[in-house]
Amino acid sequence: MNPFKSKSLAVAAVFLFGASPIFAQDILVNSLKVNASEKSKESFKFTEVINLANTSVKNQGSSGTCWSYSTNSFLESEMIRMGKQPVELAQIFSARNVYIEKGKNYVRMHGAVTLGDGGALHDVPNMLKKYGAVPQEVYTGLNYGTSKNKFGEMAGLLEGLLAAVVKNPNGELTPNWEKAYTAVIDSYLGQVPETFNFKGKNYTPQTFAKEVVGLNADDYIEISSFTTAPYYTKTMLMVPDNWSFDQVYNVKMNDMTDIIDNALKNGFTVAWATDVSEKSFSWKNGVAYIPAKKSEDMTAEEKENVFNGPQPELEITDEMRQKAFDNYQTTDDHGMHIVGISKDQNGKEYYIVKNSWGATNDYKGYLYVTKNFVKYKTTAFMVNKAGIPSVIAKKMGL
Repeated sequence: MNPFKSKSLAVAAVFLFGASPIFAQDILVNSLKVNASEKSKESFKFTEVINLANTSVKNQGSSGTCWSYSTNSFLESEMIRMGKQPVELAQIFSARNVYIEKGKNYVRMHGAVTLGDGGALHDVPNMLKKYGAVPQEVYTGLNYGTSKNKFGEMAGLLEGLLAAVVKNPNGELTPNWEKAYTAVIDSYLGQVPETFNFKGKNYTPQTFAKEVVGLNADDYIEISSFTTAPYYTKTMLMVPDNWSFDQVYNVKMNDMTDIIDNALKNGFTVAWATDVSEKSFSWKNGVAYIPAKKSEDMTAEEKENVFNGPQPELEITDEMRQKAFDNYQTTDDHGMHIVGISKDQNGKEYYIVKNSWGATNDYKGYLYVTKNFVKYKTTAFMVNKAGIPSVIAKKMGL
């Protein structure tokens, strides 16, 4: 997911920065601060139903690496579920490996594939399987004098380097372009150690993944819902940041929340990719829903109170969901981590969602998101296969 694709920010971002994702995350977060009400937290009364164990809230800084933060958080919760001591996994280790693989694809595709920081949920287990894992303390990705990710300069250099490679001025590529490309990444993020010490024992990334993390990447599958492909089969995830052309399982819209509910009730958290550019998504207030009225049809008083307590919500259909996706009204903006269920004072259920923008909002880094928002605005989600209801799993051929 790359926040630069946010619809409400696209024109401003292009005007300011051209086609570069530089500072896109900061622009998005700052823009969403205007979607807020002063008394929102006082007006909602949430009661926890399920709140599964998860690690501390992180801050992805000025980088479009939400997909790595959210899915590594998801894997950390999987470690807890399995009775393992949780380890903060190096989010930028996953991102670094995606940069490497994405660069290779970019050249093979003559530059006709997405570059930049963005990625998809499946990238993390894919990189876990191929490269292993390391703890955050071993690979912070902060090799250039900052305390938080700030990837704009690196992204510009990488894009320029690969553009030169794609032009192929020699008429035949040398193997040196990959070395040069990797060297730029390592100069900003740091070289990956061949071996490292963790709690008194030496590991490689592969042995650490096997012996400490202990997760099977093949246990995790990605799911979405489209009317354009047969249900319960695999289809291409048609979003720009699916640079690896992975497929997802296609289910009916209501199956998505049925799967998420079943997973949570059985102790499995969920990695979630979604659109966050809606006016009814408030990072400051930590609430997201789908209002019954469009913003232009609301009165001044209704707009003022849009986040002041529970509001009437639009019912979503499969056709509405598909139309929003096809019209770019639903785009692949952001990745987060669903860790539980809560009820408001009216008994309506919301998902408890962990974000990676620091603990700076009303709920210290978490949000409450309605099921209708998830049905409408999800681009994909990832879950352990064991968390899927047996009836749906059978239809999917699992």
